[in-house]
Amino acid sequence: MIRCVTFKLKEMRFLSILLFFLVGFFGYTQVTITGVISDEKGLPIRDAHIHIANKTTSTDNYGSYRLSGIPKGKQKLYISFIGYSAIEETIEISNDLTLNRLLKLDVTKLEEVTIKQLSNSKSESSNEQILKRTTIEKFSNQTLGDALKELSGVSILKTGSNIVKPVINGLHSNRVPIINNNVRLEDQQWGTEHAPNFDINSAGKITVIKGASALQYGGDAIGGIVIIEPEVIKKDTLVGKTILNLANNGMGGSLSSSIQKGNLLGWSWNALGTFKYLGDRETPDYVLSNSGNREQNFSGGIRFAQEKYNFNAMYSFYNAQIGIIKASHIGNVTDLFNSINNQQPSVIEPFTYSIEAPKQEVQHHLAKINYQRWLNENTSFDLQYAFQFNNRLEFDVRRSNANNDKAALDLQLASHTFLADYKTIVGNWRLKSGLNLGYQNNFANTKTGVRPLIPSYEKLDAGLYGIAVYKLNNATSIESGIRYDFSTIEATKYYLKSRWIERGYDAEFSHFIAGEEGNQWLTKPTFDYHNFTANIGFRKQLHHDMEWLVNVSLASRNPNPSELFSDGLHHSTGQIELGDLRLVKEQAYKFNTTFKKDWQSFHVQINPFVNRISNFMYLQPVGFETTIRGAFPVWDYKQTEALLTGFDVNSKLTINNHFLHELSLAYVNGQNLSTDAYLIDMPPVVIQNKIQYKNETWFNFVSELKSEVVFRQNQFPNYNFETNIIVNNALTPVLVPISSPPKSYHLLHLYSEMTFHIHKKNSVTTSFSIQNIMNTTYRDYLNRQRFFADEMGRNIQIQLKFNY
Repeated sequence: MIRCVTFKLKEMRFLSILLFFLVGFFGYTQVTITGVISDEKGLPIRDAHIHIANKTTSTDNYGSYRLSGIPKGKQKLYISFIGYSAIEETIEISNDLTLNRLLKLDVTKLEEVTIKQLSNSKSESSNEQILKRTTIEKFSNQTLGDALKELSGVSILKTGSNIVKPVINGLHSNRVPIINNNVRLEDQQWGTEHAPNFDINSAGKITVIKGASALQYGGDAIGGIVIIEPEVIKKDTLVGKTILNLANNGMGGSLSSSIQKGNLLGWSWNALGTFKYLGDRETPDYVLSNSGNREQNFSGGIRFAQEKYNFNAMYSFYNAQIGIIKASHIGNVTDLFNSINNQQPSVIEPFTYSIEAPKQEVQHHLAKINYQRWLNENTSFDLQYAFQFNNRLEFDVRRSNANNDKAALDLQLASHTFLADYKTIVGNWRLKSGLNLGYQNNFANTKTGVRPLIPSYEKLDAGLYGIAVYKLNNATSIESGIRYDFSTIEATKYYLKSRWIERGYDAEFSHFIAGEEGNQWLTKPTFDYHNFTANIGFRKQLHHDMEWLVNVSLASRNPNPSELFSDGLHHSTGQIELGDLRLVKEQAYKFNTTFKKDWQSFHVQINPFVNRISNFMYLQPVGFETTIRGAFPVWDYKQTEALLTGFDVNSKLTINNHFLHELSLAYVNGQNLSTDAYLIDMPPVVIQNKIQYKNETWFNFVSELKSEVVFRQNQFPNYNFETNIIVNNALTPVLVPISSPPKSYHLLHLYSEMTFHIHKKNSVTTSFSIQNIMNTTYRDYLNRQRFFADEMGRNIQIQLKFNY
């Protein structure tokens, strides 16, 4: 025992001596550097960034800084602050020393400050991807979804060629709110074939945030959020722009013209009009009959700004007529089987500009007034009221041609929202809080002669949120936020008694029954929801060319009216959809991180994510049902435990003064944890490469060649079902491969433009583009009409843009 104690004493003495020498060694080889950073007038600069060796800090209120643990020898010193020229030098370090430096004003950087202030980040800890005006203008003749596809991790869900909606990290529709001019778009977005009712020409900038970190816009952004901001002119000037597009596929085009008056005695205004007219699209082998579309859009606004307050009002009107290809409107399950197996549309007619049933007609009105007041230089509050009215008409092919002009579905949605936001800066804290109130009324017209898919309902919403950002130093900031939402919905719906019993509602929801009419129950379903949403994250500037962002969020989404109440044939898709009154709210736990690295000529960004969703709602094909029009596939709303994982990668390489290369890669894996299978409608792997040549001396000539490789989606659930069809006058059992994905494909696209300056302020930009250069025949897994027809073939487009 004594020998053991003696050994432990010797061991402790040895460790003490070793620790003494280690402390002495590191104390001898590492030093402390202090100093003061000031401007040319000798005034201290707060939050200046100092980087020496592998250590980073920023100055305090007195311009002072302190860095410890700096190795001796030659080290690089880097000092920067917005609006000033950076200092970069090599210093010899042998002992503790004091380094004071003066920063000189940089006029160029001061201009950059202004631009940055106009584009404040919506979330401090989440990666924001931005589409700027020059990119948006390329898609003037297309849709919001087509433009967003330029961003890595964003794919598109389509119904034909004209109905396109964004998919972020595998999620879409109500899980991806769209904010237009600070107003959440309410346009019956529950449907997979309901494209956003928005004219892309009215956008000045589009920001995509992947995840529910921008809590001021809502707590249900389980997939992400799209924020659209208009172009703002603050100078006292009058500017205008006209864009003419002509396309050979569809034999039509679009014309969009806008004018803006800048600040004159505090007043400014803008107006924009767009007209689109295209006929049937074509695949490489045949015409997509009844695939034309029209749009007639208008938006305008007025703003009055003074030193401490501003007031603005805006109005927009979206009006579209969209053809649904005739081959997609099947009459029975035999038509579906034949369409999938024949790989040829059942209806092919000569090209025409006419749009017949089946079709959609949509009108969307949005009006907003906003008042913003600055209490002091660091504090402001906003008040906003917005009204939206959406009228959606869907036309079916009726048995009597005389009724083809009568809508089979007529939904009128009126939405009122009020917002109040408060922002302030206190020391290193940036705080924001607010509330929102909403009332929504949906009227389902029962005079269509068809049972409405979605019933009439009323919905009330109320929400409160708070967001705090703490800036530890110039390189590190922490963000956290919390939000509470209350929502109640009451519907008025007739259920067939047979359907009510079939769904098992008689025992569970008998208290919803308010009356009886023949073979139907009149019901008044009412649901209340309480949701909490939260997020926490941080942003770290590891050094001046590397950045790391981390965000963890909890998001909640209520079942939408379609998921709860759908009961019948959806005319745009030719399928029967059944909602479920038992559905409960989704809750998503998402981890999202981003690594950014910049070299002198190379930029790379990696964004992995994990999204665990409880009670995930999805549509599942379960068989078919016979109606007076025939037999249709039945899709049922289900819930499961889901796990979505994946990553996005994009890079940019500046080869030289003329050549640039861009790469993007997106991968999503969707798992149904309850059934140990894959989730339906997850985007396949996509790799895009683009090489650009630019020569400013040749009238700002730009030419781009883009490669798009879409792999086959091998991760899909097997919902194929067996049925009997008539073959040679006899019932024959067959397998309907409704889940089987199409083959992989590779597309090439070309874009080029030149700008000619007519006058000091006037210019003309001409562009020429070819989509699908090789006229490749393919089908897209995320196109709801892939069972019936191929995708569009080669499309040659000419664009003329006049700036004046």
